[in-house]
Amino acid sequence: MSLRFKNIPFLIFGSLFLPNVWADGLTDGFLQARANAFLTVISYSLTPDVTTGSLSLKDKGVGNPSLQMTSLGGGGILSDEFPLYFEGTIAANRYDPSFVIASSSPVTIPVHWNSISGTGGLGWDFKLSEYYKLRPIFNFSLGHVESDISLAARILAKKTNYNLDFLNNGRLNAYGLGGSVMLIYEDFTPERENQFEIRYTNIELTSFDSSHDVEGHSSSQSLGLWARRRVPTGFTVLGNTIRGVLEFAHTQYLGDNRGALGFNFLSSVGTGLELDLKNYDIFFTRARLMFRYQFAPDVNGYSIGMAVSF
Repeated sequence: MSLRFKNIPFLIFGSLFLPNVWADGLTDGFLQARANAFLTVISYSLTPDVTTGSLSLKDKGVGNPSLQMTSLGGGGILSDEFPLYFEGTIAANRYDPSFVIASSSPVTIPVHWNSISGTGGLGWDFKLSEYYKLRPIFNFSLGHVESDISLAARILAKKTNYNLDFLNNGRLNAYGLGGSVMLIYEDFTPERENQFEIRYTNIELTSFDSSHDVEGHSSSQSLGLWARRRVPTGFTVLGNTIRGVLEFAHTQYLGDNRGALGFNFLSSVGTGLELDLKNYDIFFTRARLMFRYQFAPDVNGYSIGMAVSF
């Protein structure tokens, strides 16, 4: 079983995910669109994924993050004899769209929206051959979004005559139901360990018990592949083997995720070291330190991550 601690690449692209708008144009429909967009943001963090499990998106114009996403997730089977698979991901996101009040001296007001979400999955491994297996997974999610800037709501109401209650005390709750299917290749020998996974995920997010003007829906779909190769380095630490690790991941975003952050796909290449800890009386058997470079059209970044395996 592998637990992958997500990491934070610093990504830069040409324009803000949701651009500044003039407050004179604020309507319930505009606010609704922003709420739907945040559900889409949440949907990037629903499953373990080294490409978008955690992101920090920056606007070149102002130099400040407009969107921050971080998550912790992992999964594994109970045993080879009883291959019940389970996975879980918990994520926190912070989204900072700005409203510009039109006047002789325009005033920009940041509106900080925060979310927390959790996703679980249950599946079963069907062995196809010595190296291949098929893993269908049932996924379920819960998420909560809330604004923490009541001052912004009061200023906007005074300047524009709009009573935007959601910015003050509003909330958006969402649940998701869906599933995934994975094709897995594993070839483990003392000389090398090769892993390859292809995964399709489709989870439908729908709001419930939320402020009346910010109910929404988002379809989270992705198709990803992930590959890793481990080889012994010939070095040991206190009798424990050190392995070199090479990794590649590529995710294509579908449904509402496609293009929502300015790109349709994101790729990652990484390298690192893994220490075998089976000789120690601790609850995990391996620890990895990974360096990754992530890229897409007009987007690039880097990350440092840690992970453990059971």
